[in-house]
Amino acid sequence: MAIRLGLGLPQNRQYDIGRDVPDVARAAEELGYESLWVYERALFPLHTSQGLYGVEGLAWPDSYRGVAEPLVTLTLAAAATSRARVGTSVLVAPLHLPFQLAKALATLDAATGGRVVAGFGTGWSLDEYAASAPRPFEERGRALDEMVDVCRAVWGADPVSYEGATTRISSAVVGPKPARPIPILLAANSRAARRRLVDKADGWLPVVAGPDQLAKQWGELRELADERGRTRPLQAVLRANADYSPKAHDGKDRRTFQGSVDQIVADLVAHAEVGVPEILVDLQSSVRDAEELKDVAAQLYLAARAAGV
Repeated sequence: MAIRLGLGLPQNRQYDIGRDVPDVARAAEELGYESLWVYERALFPLHTSQGLYGVEGLAWPDSYRGVAEPLVTLTLAAAATSRARVGTSVLVAPLHLPFQLAKALATLDAATGGRVVAGFGTGWSLDEYAASAPRPFEERGRALDEMVDVCRAVWGADPVSYEGATTRISSAVVGPKPARPIPILLAANSRAARRRLVDKADGWLPVVAGPDQLAKQWGELRELADERGRTRPLQAVLRANADYSPKAHDGKDRRTFQGSVDQIVADLVAHAEVGVPEILVDLQSSVRDAEELKDVAAQLYLAARAAGV
């Protein structure tokens, strides 16, 4: 049941990004966390008709006010560490210009000796698309396809050539190259997204929805891979957004990964038994500051390993 464990880096507004990101990254690597992760939230709209995840009436959490830019955050963490992989879970790929993002990720991978994991999703916020996306929200699936294709082209051998809706490269030398092929992992919440994942990506970035649902989705994805003739194994990194509290949650309405360290570890055990190879735990929204984040992350890592995770 032993799996890899990752930790979400401090990006929210209660943190001092320049000080806390390197500090937490170093401490996490020293503890034994094998990967460090960022997420993307471009803005917090003050007036919007769209709820969280596009669900009408569902409020955006206050933690989304002032989320640090993911690649800057990841660079700070990478510079402070030497072994842990550094990944995005997820980067809203269509908010970025494909060529610039591909080159930024290649540069970071070259600088870290091959530690970058590129996790992409299409996102859901109309406000974020209006602010920064080069293509409209309705084209988000095609935009993600182009992003993956441009990354593969830019990271591949020179001369690079590509012709797409947003990106046109006519026989150019593009460097630096990644230290090794950067794995691309995708979120996949629809049949079309799962097909894209199986056909174009290296793996999957699920979000916690309970071990039974995870097992069902993981099985369906591998069945789809068999149906479409995929021979490469699928990678997977499960994101667990934890709601930590010093005392155990004793109510029947406890959500998965909510409560004390022991309760979170019990949920880790249940999800690890499904067979996904890696779980990242993001604690940052439920702790006061970087010192508490490091302390809880240490307790969690030691307790998880003691429990066989």
